[in-house]
Amino acid sequence: MDPECARLLPALCAVLADPRQLVADDTCLEKLLDWFKTVMETECSLHLLQDHPCLMELLSHVLKPQDISPRVLSFVLRLVGIFAAQEDCFQYLQQGELLLGLFGETGALSWAAWNMPSVRSGWIQGLCSLAQHPSALHFLADSGAVDTIFALQGDPSLFVASAASQLLVHILALAMQGGASGSSISEAAAWPVCAQKIVNHVEESLHSKATPQVTQALNVLTTTFGRCHSPWTGALWGRLSPPVACLFERDPIPAVHSLMDLLLSVARSPVLNFAACGLWEMLAQTLSRLSPTQAGPLALGTLKLQHCPQELRTQAFGVLLQPLACILKATTQAPGPPGLLEGTAGSSLTVDALLSSKSAFVGLLCQTLAHLEELQMLPQCPCPWPQVPLLEATVTILRLCDGSANPSSSVGGRLCGTLGGCVRVQRAALDFLGTLSQGTSPLELVLEVFSVLLKTLESPESSPTVLKKTFQATLRWLQNSHKIPNCSDLSPDALLFLGELFPILQKRLCSPCWEVRDSALEFLTHLIRHWGGQADFKEALHSSEVPTLACQLLQDPESYVRASAVGAAGQLSSRGLQATPTSPENPQAQQGLLMDFMHILSTDSEGFPRRAVLRVFTEWLRDGHADVIRDTEWFVATVLQAVSRDLDWEVRMQGLELAQVFLIQAMGRSSLHCPYTVGLPEATSPSPHPEFLQTLCRLPLFEFAFCALLDCDRPVAQKACDLLLFLRDKTTSCSGPQEAGDSPNSASVEAVLQRWREGEQGQPLGDLEPEAMLAILRSLDLEGLQGKLAKSSDHMEKSPQSLLQDMLATVGILEENEADCY
Repeated sequence: MDPECARLLPALCAVLADPRQLVADDTCLEKLLDWFKTVMETECSLHLLQDHPCLMELLSHVLKPQDISPRVLSFVLRLVGIFAAQEDCFQYLQQGELLLGLFGETGALSWAAWNMPSVRSGWIQGLCSLAQHPSALHFLADSGAVDTIFALQGDPSLFVASAASQLLVHILALAMQGGASGSSISEAAAWPVCAQKIVNHVEESLHSKATPQVTQALNVLTTTFGRCHSPWTGALWGRLSPPVACLFERDPIPAVHSLMDLLLSVARSPVLNFAACGLWEMLAQTLSRLSPTQAGPLALGTLKLQHCPQELRTQAFGVLLQPLACILKATTQAPGPPGLLEGTAGSSLTVDALLSSKSAFVGLLCQTLAHLEELQMLPQCPCPWPQVPLLEATVTILRLCDGSANPSSSVGGRLCGTLGGCVRVQRAALDFLGTLSQGTSPLELVLEVFSVLLKTLESPESSPTVLKKTFQATLRWLQNSHKIPNCSDLSPDALLFLGELFPILQKRLCSPCWEVRDSALEFLTHLIRHWGGQADFKEALHSSEVPTLACQLLQDPESYVRASAVGAAGQLSSRGLQATPTSPENPQAQQGLLMDFMHILSTDSEGFPRRAVLRVFTEWLRDGHADVIRDTEWFVATVLQAVSRDLDWEVRMQGLELAQVFLIQAMGRSSLHCPYTVGLPEATSPSPHPEFLQTLCRLPLFEFAFCALLDCDRPVAQKACDLLLFLRDKTTSCSGPQEAGDSPNSASVEAVLQRWREGEQGQPLGDLEPEAMLAILRSLDLEGLQGKLAKSSDHMEKSPQSLLQDMLATVGILEENEADCY
């Protein structure tokens, strides 16, 4: 232990033991526990207690709980557990009957503070910490602590109840480590006492008529099979699987969700012989007994299993498909496509049962669509995948939601009434529809998809969320529908679809709802990024007012929309699709958007549009946009001048990114080598041209990065440090031997550095010569600064000494100048 901490420890223990003192908050006590854990990783806990008697006095004082606050009582219970985790210290504490007084059945339960959940939680955590060795197991068996843990499983505090179940699993695993690692069922009598007691309790709970007790037992078993993968778990399942199977014979089945979690946890175990233990039959029976809503999660979990029999996979997939099969059957007169309806859809009574509760049916449908969406993206996805019937069912659901379906039966009519205008189902169906775009579908069905997407986008009833998801699904179908291999061009059908889409997009860009305008602009940006270079796409876009409207939204009153408009207008300009006609003879028109962006960067009151402008400018610089390469030096200087005054740290961060792109490009264009590199191996990186160094001194780039080293936002300072390290490394070869008279004015360089060290980063550097700039770069300890910036801003205050000082300062033990309060 640190000597200064050892000096402060007696005073702190006295404060914690004094009920009159206002002890620090829970956060400080948690940090104190973490510190003790760290100390005991390198020191013997017994020696720590013997070397610091104040600790033993504090632990013993807790035996008089009326003289201590519940917060400190919980802390000390956990601290005792940390000390007792080492067996020699455990035996030392047990000699004084401290452990029995704190964790025995006649101890903590008799305290008035036991009514506080924090005390019960501290008691559990303390036991969990000390349960690490055989001596602890004997103590748990003899002290009555295990019976208390059983009772805490039903605690009114969910945190305490959950912790109690976790502790039982921990004790069971510890007991079995040296016991029945390879025991068969007949040898279960040889299991350790603690293990037998826990297993007997779980078995009794499984036979209980009270659902809460059954749930507690199932949760313990689920956690056990999830954590423990030793052979003894096979014997455990062999003993307890019969009472688990008996739960399916009850009506109704108790604790359904916990029961499903247990079966899946057992099925994932790497040590069990599933065929021998009858697990597959139990899963099949469960799938057939549960309602569609209950069986969905179990079916999905079964399909995710690595070694599941094909027959069971088929049954589970059928359970997942049943709701969609019922919808197809209710809305079509045809027999229906094979593979979906066959063996999955029930009678009309099944459909009626699904529709008996609107909320339940909507929940089931959303759950089914989400499960199928997840399943399609997994390696365990069923093969063959019923792409066509699933797509038909999803399109049908969307038509039922928007009211355009024509059901052929009374049940279909009821479906229309149930799903009409249901936003929740629309969202789930659109998500799944987007996922289905990855499969291969017939052209007729693709056209139906485009039709229902247009209908949803055009409908005035579509909510902003539905429209956003429709735009996302539309983009995925445009990307994946009938693509020619190794070609990203849009198909003829997709181009026809776009011809109908752009007039609708125009309306959405004029929507009174800002979320809709924002979604439409994001969609347009993606369209241009993917297909802006395709002639047919350009023609379709120019035949609409979409580019003009997108640029007009740069003046939108909502900042999110302005930011999205910047992104869309930037893409339009990059692809030569801007609304204003441009020509080489009309440079003012060409630079109109550039100046609009500069105006936004300098004057917009919100950060989102300014950040968007910087992202576009960086992309333009990287891609060689015509407006940028016309006068790159002016462009970079103007942007960095505006960014250096910006109060938004993300804008300054993006400004440094733009500066780095400029440096990389400019250095790459330097074809001449520095004279000091003559004779070096050819593999040496070329040095910047002297004219580039002069340009760098004229620009505010170096000054911007230099001042950003002391930025109040650490990410900005880190980025600036990385940038200057990059610049220094690339210019090292130009910092060769200097002739007399060529060296920079050392006094001016030192003055610059002194101002920087004193934090006057807002002061301009003034005119610098290249050698002065290089001298400043050489003088800065950038590696040291990089290391400091890598540390958290409170690394000094997180020290143990600071923590102890702060806790003592809160009760006035330290003088004011001794405290390190932050």
